Amino acid sequence: MNKRGSTIIVAIVFTLAIPALGYVYLGPLVSILFLIGYLGGFLLWVLVPANVPYSTIRVPFWATFLAFILLHKVEENITDFFEVLSENITSVPVPEVTPLLIIGLLILPVGAWLITPFLIRRGYDFGYYLAWTLFASMGITELAHFVFPLFTNEPYGYFPGMASVGVLAPLAWWGLLRLSGKTIANCGEVVEE
Repeated sequence: MNKRGSTIIVAIVFTLAIPALGYVYLGPLVSILFLIGYLGGFLLWVLVPANVPYSTIRVPFWATFLAFILLHKVEENITDFFEVLSENITSVPVPEVTPLLIIGLLILPVGAWLITPFLIRRGYDFGYYLAWTLFASMGITELAHFVFPLFTNEPYGYFPGMASVGVLAPLAWWGLLRLSGKTIANCGEVVEE
């Protein structure tokens, strides 16, 4: 699938906007983590042709999205993830909840992921870009929860958000696999021409 220049530009802007907002509100470390997910999704979108029908990714997409919202974000909120991150690693104060923060770090990315199925079903390549960013963010970036304990003064152990990543990341990997057009059965096959 050939990507139009305007779609690539919009994807680049979106890829940089979310990490920029993360930098403003949550500091450089969180910004870098956001960038890993969005830039990783962008690169996958550019490098891996994805033209699978929406039905191919429907289940992993919604499973990943719902695990993110209903498990991971709930766990992070209950365990005060941003407060613990601030106190133990970044020293960046947790921002006050403002309408701009809600729009920039909740409505914009989550809203974009919510319209992904609509875009893919209608053949918009930007929808595939958004699907890649969801799966890359959840399957790669969220693994940082297992690295965070290494930067604390405590023995390695649970860090807020870590438990749900054990469900979230494999769902995202499944989505990455399906979006790439692969199945578990044909992942190791060598294609001869």
